Amino acid sequence: MADATSVLHVSPVIPVVTIADPQHAVPVARALADGGVRIIELTLRTGSALESMKRIAAEVPEILLGAGTILTPAQADAAVAAGAQFLVSPGVTRSLLDHMLQLGVPVLPGVATVGEVMAVLERGLSAMKFFPAGPAGGPKYLAAIGAPIPEVQFCPTGGVSLESAPGYLSLPNVTCVGGSWLTPRAAVEGEYWAEITRLARGAAALG
Repeated sequence: MADATSVLHVSPVIPVVTIADPQHAVPVARALADGGVRIIELTLRTGSALESMKRIAAEVPEILLGAGTILTPAQADAAVAAGAQFLVSPGVTRSLLDHMLQLGVPVLPGVATVGEVMAVLERGLSAMKFFPAGPAGGPKYLAAIGAPIPEVQFCPTGGVSLESAPGYLSLPNVTCVGGSWLTPRAAVEGEYWAEITRLARGAAALG
């Protein structure tokens, strides 16, 4: 159950979302779902993130809810308790991965080097987040990894845009990409939910 391969197939784009005001959480999730993107990675980058997560879990059950920016075992525990259905970390350490694997939800660990990919693969996981995708080498780097390690599927995140996404998605070892462009800060804070739905439709069409 810990392998997140099924998570990667929900949408060609996983929205990476940061929400400061929990009152925006449910409208954002509904706007994404209305645009055909039924998955969200809500980052734990704000003090109110867990409250936002609880609200989405309770009120938007049609969306697959993930917690991103998991850096510690305590954050992983809190996210699952708040309703997270999968966990995403920007990088991976042995102790963090050990802990997340015990929680009974899919885990998408972040990797940036071939050694990290091999270490996660040894733990039985074949779905990984490639982060930060742009600075770490982009599509050419992932294509090179795919030659000796074709069994791993990636979700590149970090510096990915609507324009660059097709270059990643054309690779056989990329199932989806992670992107923050679906929920721009101005749209969230201005409560422009129709704009988020429009961006979600564009992302869903990439599939």
